[in-house]
Amino acid sequence: EDCHYKGGKDLLAIYHNIHPETKLIVGKTLVVGGSSKLNPFSETSYYGDLSAIIMKNFPFWVEQRRVPEMEIALMENWDEKIEKMANSTSKEDVSNISGVPSWTLLLLNRILEINKTDNLFDIWPNLELYMHGGVNFSPYQKQFERIIPSSKMNYYESYNASEGYFGIQDQQKSNEMLLMLDYGIFYEFIPFENTNEEQPTTVALENVELNKIYEMVITTNAGLWRYRLGDTIEFTCLNPFRIKIIGRTKQFINAFGEELMVDNAEKAITEACDKTQAIIKDYTVAPFFLEGNNAGKHQWLIEFEKKPADVALFGYFLDEALKKLNSDYEAKRFSNMILAEPEILILEKNTFYNWLKSKNKLGGQHKVPRLSNNRKLLEEILNLARD
Repeated sequence: EDCHYKGGKDLLAIYHNIHPETKLIVGKTLVVGGSSKLNPFSETSYYGDLSAIIMKNFPFWVEQRRVPEMEIALMENWDEKIEKMANSTSKEDVSNISGVPSWTLLLLNRILEINKTDNLFDIWPNLELYMHGGVNFSPYQKQFERIIPSSKMNYYESYNASEGYFGIQDQQKSNEMLLMLDYGIFYEFIPFENTNEEQPTTVALENVELNKIYEMVITTNAGLWRYRLGDTIEFTCLNPFRIKIIGRTKQFINAFGEELMVDNAEKAITEACDKTQAIIKDYTVAPFFLEGNNAGKHQWLIEFEKKPADVALFGYFLDEALKKLNSDYEAKRFSNMILAEPEILILEKNTFYNWLKSKNKLGGQHKVPRLSNNRKLLEEILNLARD
């Protein structure tokens, strides 16, 4: 009540303050969430994705405007769920959508297919807001703009996890979020260079510095005590405290001393897409290790919504962007001695979807890991693609 639900209310309040002309509450809210089940050990409790648990307990003023009906929204079978959601919500007057970008796009593309159009405004003329979180939005933004071709459409980010609700975008067209300090959460921060220490140094909120990467540690009134989220953030403003998410402590590549982080990868692939008119659907990256006198390299498994006309040129722009963003990467790329240019491997449509399905991780809060410091995940996906 004082954390996740308060965060949702605050996001709506901020949006209405920035957009006083909004007619958001006149339309319906499409929530793309996970699933939940009755606990087999207790007939009075449920377990499942946080999004599903929150949905089951929405206040009446949200529930009366939410679509689709609960029976469909909480279905476990994702293929069947997408089909039923697409058919039922096509008939509604949806003004706002919330969900993880990858799964939301899957649903929206099916809705467009059913209605034989490529413009979502043909179906929902009053659509004005998409509230997103869970993954970096920039690689998906072009896909949303393609199916929602209007400058009047607004995109707002929230930092909402199972452990708590931490941040809200409080400015239009911004990639920063306001750190929420009144949600029953005490924050501490570990400098990124200390994250692998057994007893790392922590920094109090009043002592954080701008443009420095920290791992976030939380103590909450829900019972978490100095809990390490595994997320890395960077402060962009100290008055008020604003942050942007950089990545995960376990999602990085440092096989050759290049210290590549998710934030570098997301920015670089977005720039490469912009310069080649490509549209990304999903991707993952892993190192290909040194063999004999050959330099190592990064292998990028990419599924495109729209492929670049010249894959080699796409790879060049990606490489150049990474050099610009990361001096360690640039140093290791010098003369191809340690690290060769990245290798781009294009995957067939739905490869990542099929991999998630094989792991029973369709929908909800499940995502494709962006970076791995070993080849286990990449080899799994490659083997699936070859079958």
